[in-house]
Amino acid sequence: MSDASTRANLPEYSVSEVSAALKRTVEDAFAFVRVRGEVSKVTFQSSGHVYFDLKDDKAVLNAVCWRSTAQRIKVKPQQGIEVVCTGRISTYAGSSRYQLIVEQVELAGLGALMALLDERRKRLATEGLFEAARKRPLPFLPSVIGVITSPTGAVIRDIMHRLDARFPRRVLLWPVAVQGERAAAEVVAAIRGFNSLEVGGRVPRPELLIVARGGGSIEDLMAFNEESVVRAAFEGTIPLISAVGHETDTTLIDFVSDMRAPTPTAAAELAVPVRAELLSQTLDLERRFRRCLIVRMDERRRNLGQTARILPRAEQLFAAPRQRLDFAGERLGTALRANLHEHKARLTESVAVLRPNRLVRQFSLSRERVSGFASRLSRAQRARLSEIRKQLASLGRIMESVSYRAVLERGFVLVRGENGSVRRRADAVVSGERLSLGFVDGTRAAVADGPVAPKPKSRAKASGEQDSLF
Repeated sequence: MSDASTRANLPEYSVSEVSAALKRTVEDAFAFVRVRGEVSKVTFQSSGHVYFDLKDDKAVLNAVCWRSTAQRIKVKPQQGIEVVCTGRISTYAGSSRYQLIVEQVELAGLGALMALLDERRKRLATEGLFEAARKRPLPFLPSVIGVITSPTGAVIRDIMHRLDARFPRRVLLWPVAVQGERAAAEVVAAIRGFNSLEVGGRVPRPELLIVARGGGSIEDLMAFNEESVVRAAFEGTIPLISAVGHETDTTLIDFVSDMRAPTPTAAAELAVPVRAELLSQTLDLERRFRRCLIVRMDERRRNLGQTARILPRAEQLFAAPRQRLDFAGERLGTALRANLHEHKARLTESVAVLRPNRLVRQFSLSRERVSGFASRLSRAQRARLSEIRKQLASLGRIMESVSYRAVLERGFVLVRGENGSVRRRADAVVSGERLSLGFVDGTRAAVADGPVAPKPKSRAKASGEQDSLF
């Protein structure tokens, strides 16, 4: 059988059938794989899906993380980090390509994790979350302390034991997971829950928060490096102490907290002072106060005794004022009688002035004076009016002499154009122009007729000839 006949007997597939067969083959062969590579071309869709590429020095593999998976994975795909993705290989028939359906994302080694944390720390520091100026001072002696930690670990027992030894306080425990996928969300909820409590409410609002966890690897402490935890600590209004891990462990919540404690026990020591030391200081201050008070009172008592010895007796102090009072009492009667005689004399004079006959004479004199003033005012007013009339008549005669109406009385006419302007010369009148002729007793309209009269030619003057005066 020839090759041509063999090719002719091959079964014929549609494009969809080939795509479906390839999809089944690839998914059966790579149902569960772990792929390591560098993340690039990350795209977060509005639907919640995440698309990115995994690459090494020789190849590129498309990857997709569906929305349900993207919401629960701990490590979000970021440009440039090296990760290990767990999932299955599938195909996308729409563009004839294969891709990795991601179910889990892990950082590829400690170096990649440290690089991720360093990049996150720098980005949050640029936003101002770690500035020292915004850190709040811790209360000296908080009445209520909120602790965010695991309820079953040794951390809460160490904190309670240390608080009881130093200064017993009321402690509110918000139980959370301190590692694992749920840890970050529960810590965020605890911080925001404590900050949302109202002052004076049924549940007392803490005056200080402690976020604590025992030591562990960097992967175990990863929940306290999450950006959501850092932002929740930054947004809170209650002062916060971070006590995560041992003294050498450092997490991002340490940078944003108001105070970092190397251990949970040290956090309790920072939260409250030592009660015995405060009592000792109080007793010492009381003893010093009593001693100072006794010394001061003795000093005042000595000063008072010395002052009493140098002061004169009461009889000596009041002898001179008492004598002056006696003399003043003796002079008081004489002064009152003299004052009474003086006021009586003034009253007699006032009565004489106010007698009726004298008042009548004063009113008569005043009336005569007013009548004289009225007559003088009337004469002066008539003289002034006569003088003003003469001045007005003189001014009227002067105005009549310079008025143009006197000229019109002698037969002259005032010629005005249509616009009301005066025509003083014949060449200013245009033929056919409407004119207004003003006579002494009224005006008449007229129309200019005929050519403009030529100007008379001036006769040449003979040398040395004088102009005529007429």
